[in-house]
Amino acid sequence: MTTTSTARPAARTTAPLDALVASVREAVGRGLPPDLTAYLVGERLAPYLGAPDLLTEEQRESDPSRYRQHLLHAEHDGSFSIVALVWLPGQRTSVHDHVAWCTTGVHVGEEHERRYRLIPAGESAGARLVATEDVVNPQGAVCGFAPPGDIHRVRNAGGDLAISLHVYGADISRIGSSVRRVYALPADR
Repeated sequence: MTTTSTARPAARTTAPLDALVASVREAVGRGLPPDLTAYLVGERLAPYLGAPDLLTEEQRESDPSRYRQHLLHAEHDGSFSIVALVWLPGQRTSVHDHVAWCTTGVHVGEEHERRYRLIPAGESAGARLVATEDVVNPQGAVCGFAPPGDIHRVRNAGGDLAISLHVYGADISRIGSSVRRVYALPADR
């Protein structure tokens, strides 16, 4: 998956973003299993979605050729990162899964997500993906997941800018991407 990414968090931050980081730090610091951590982080993220002063103008910048990733925070111990993804109409990810738990929330606009299940290769057919669910996530929607079973594709199907916040259970600034694997398999509906 190709994205435009900032190399490190933006120099400027906002008071609401600082408060969000502190709240996520408390939830992650509990040391709970990944699925419960993702849920707790979602509870912390939800109140900040749509807040006009959460992101700086720089953190809201798009890229005309692909969705843009802005690293907002990477925790010093590598336990989590917060990223803003900025999507112009029609921009999308490839079908992928993740290296760690993830919680996402739609900050501006709307995102469309298609979720998949991997069907392993058998005697009569090769491996393939089966679409299991299509979800429309409006502003304020939050979801969380933990591997395995987190195969999906996200796109901005609307006519306006969309921004989503992603909290990953890994330091994206160190590993370079939240994506574990990109799937180029046939997909059944």
